[in-house]
Amino acid sequence: METQNKTDIPEEYKKGFVDFLGCKIDLSRRPLIPRPETEFWTKYAIVDLAALGASKIRVLDIFSGSGCVGVAVAKNLPLSSVDFSDIEASAIEQIKINCEINAIAPDHFRIFKSDIFAGIPKGDYDAILANPPYIDPSRIGQVQKSVLDWEPGTALFAADKGLARINEFLKQAKDFLTPEGFIYLEFDFSQKNDIIKIAREEKYLAAKFFRDQFGKWRFAKIFRQKP
Repeated sequence: METQNKTDIPEEYKKGFVDFLGCKIDLSRRPLIPRPETEFWTKYAIVDLAALGASKIRVLDIFSGSGCVGVAVAKNLPLSSVDFSDIEASAIEQIKINCEINAIAPDHFRIFKSDIFAGIPKGDYDAILANPPYIDPSRIGQVQKSVLDWEPGTALFAADKGLARINEFLKQAKDFLTPEGFIYLEFDFSQKNDIIKIAREEKYLAAKFFRDQFGKWRFAKIFRQKP
């Protein structure tokens, strides 16, 4: 039974799905609701992946949640092979649902239940697309009450000023990329300088930072080798 002081359920959950780059993303397992900012950078990632011109592109959608990012890649790039990863069992079920709804061919995707890279077989990805939890818990008062009431906190908050999961991810991700591979990473606008520092410490050779459609620093393209 829901507590009486909870806000009304978000419209996206009431409706049961959202549109994300032409894909129908089911929300029946209550994953993190896909944000316009995530859709914005995913479009950039798809354009970059299409430009590779490879016969088969290997992509990892990590911290997948609903699977919206990887599903959009698979739908828009039919020759791609997409792996999905999330630690939550409910997310694994949600990704399966969304791959089926969007008619992603079974031989073009795999799903792993994994804490970051712990359960993912070693492999060389052309790109790793990551939307980790990155909100500093001390900023909980700035988060909308409806988000706190209904959306999964594990997909929102991370220790160490919101950087704990980003730090863990960047320490390992380069070992799963091709030499020419790259990362798209979503983050909080206040974390840009921290991510520059982490990327340098972990010996990534280049990083480019981009603003979202609202003018805030929101995502980085990080290269294993110089572009």
